[in-house]
Amino acid sequence: MSLKVLVVDDEALARLRLRTLLGDCVAPAAVVGAEAADAVQAMTALQREHFDVVLLDIRMPGVDGIKLARTLAALPKPPAIVFVTAHSEHAVEAFEVEAVDYLTKPVRLDRLQQALLKAERQTQLERVLLPDSPDQVLIIQDRGRTERVPLAEVLYFKAELKYITVRTASRSYILDGSLSELEERHAAQFMRIHRNALIARRAVRALERHFDPEEGEGWAVRLNGIDDLLVVSRRQLSAVREVMAG
Repeated sequence: MSLKVLVVDDEALARLRLRTLLGDCVAPAAVVGAEAADAVQAMTALQREHFDVVLLDIRMPGVDGIKLARTLAALPKPPAIVFVTAHSEHAVEAFEVEAVDYLTKPVRLDRLQQALLKAERQTQLERVLLPDSPDQVLIIQDRGRTERVPLAEVLYFKAELKYITVRTASRSYILDGSLSELEERHAAQFMRIHRNALIARRAVRALERHFDPEEGEGWAVRLNGIDDLLVVSRRQLSAVREVMAG
């Protein structure tokens, strides 16, 4: 699956350079869906169609890239922002508007591909339906194929190394993303029980004493449908007990 990209830069040669580089990107692949020379053209394009990524210059006539990024962040499904600029002094301000990356011109292909990988991780988390929808899904890239996993089937998320294990009753998946982002997005359905784990509130079956080699004597939860035992931190113990009582 390719990332759909909007290129925003007031210089035609800069847009051409990015279009050429994007054509050479393989992992992930990217398709230029539109180009814009300023913020007005960019917003017009975004009103017509959705883009996964916006490659955004900062110094442009009229509304600059930082202000445009703030506007884009307010959209119902905001695209990932990658700033592309000749000026390095705006980096701190750029990340304050939650850009996924900041590239300086002239852009190298390897740096562009790194930025697109970051954007792809973000869009994997963004590509879900509204939180209250019973059809809400996670889009997971797994072993060369794309899986649609209903959130209602997920029993827990567990951070392991640089990936997240997504566990259902039938199998496990690997998700490239942030546990904190998942917690914020799905707080109504999932709760944190440990720095490395979120569990489905609906699935809690039992809370029991447990000895962990790293943390010593403590507590763990069992969930409906699986045998996995998940450690509960002392900080989260009272919250788990509230869920059990409810």
